[in-house]
Amino acid sequence: MSQNLADELVMMMMEDQRLLRQLFDTGELPSELYHPRMKVLHEKNASRLKEIINCHGWPGISLVGEEAAKAAWLIAQHSVSDPDFMAECIGLLEDAVTREDVVGWQLAFLQDRVLTLSGKPQYYGTQFDVDENGWPTPFPIEDSATVNERRARLGLNSLKERQKQILEQERKRRDNIEHTS
Repeated sequence: MSQNLADELVMMMMEDQRLLRQLFDTGELPSELYHPRMKVLHEKNASRLKEIINCHGWPGISLVGEEAAKAAWLIAQHSVSDPDFMAECIGLLEDAVTREDVVGWQLAFLQDRVLTLSGKPQYYGTQFDVDENGWPTPFPIEDSATVNERRARLGLNSLKERQKQILEQERKRRDNIEHTS
């Protein structure tokens, strides 16, 4: 395992999450616009991930450990300014899932994100929008009758269970807002 590479990836993920929290706490997120500071950080991280991939291939568990492999996925997931790179990462993750070098949910989330960003129906039902009342609802799903089979193959719970979790999170968030107002 490459500890230096693992540490670097984890630091990139922590920086991403720290900036996201900071922007959210200051009220700069959520917004319809891609926050410029977030965009700069995402592009910097994606550029470095490309270099890592060119040298080592996909940084999976065998190379960097589980937490850093998750960090690599997060960096790819947030590379929205470079949809071609995100699509390349899907193929790399498919191979890594086959080798059991990453966990399957990472592939599901990235593939669905790329599909929904390009206006296509998602495949695994991992991406949610909000309805007219602000409640989470899944983006359209290709062949929704078999989505739970696809989700199970990658270790995800059923779509109904996931929706219940997300709705509960939103209820708690709304309760917190009401109690702090």
